[in-house]
Amino acid sequence: MPHVIVKMYPGRTEDQKKRLAEAIKQAVIDIAGTESKAVSVGIEEISKEDWPEKVYRPDIINKSKTLMIKPGYNPFEK
Repeated sequence: MPHVIVKMYPGRTEDQKKRLAEAIKQAVIDIAGTESKAVSVGIEEISKEDWPEKVYRPDIINKSKTLMIKPGYNPFEK
């Protein structure tokens, strides 16, 4: 039962978000070998100001062992 959450800055249209979610769903089906009915995809819009504490720290720093692709930036480094 894969559930994927995409967190990103606001600004995409509903159509873009739906297309992204469908593409992710299809990739999960194709690569993970699961059924369509088992996949769910959520999109959460996070403001630039909230990103470091609502996303970077909890999802990137604190879960670094499960992170498959690491970002090339760190908002805490000046």
